[in-house]
Amino acid sequence: MTPEEDMPEIPVVCTACETRTQVPFEDVERAVARHNEQLHDGEAIAEVDPDVLDALTDQLGREMGLFDDDPNT
Repeated sequence: MTPEEDMPEIPVVCTACETRTQVPFEDVERAVARHNEQLHDGEAIAEVDPDVLDALTDQLGREMGLFDDDPNT
């Protein structure tokens, strides 16, 4: 498997178009910007699925040790 094949696909949603698509990780920023530019006059409407973005952010924070794992503190 190549490094490109190891990269996950990220869900991108657009509430205005009522669409959801999977985009290769390395293309997410470009795909979202292109969609918003072409269909929404540049307004930031399409985005990475917020639930997925929250989960990725939480996972990254845990991996970086940014969260306190002790619920008593």
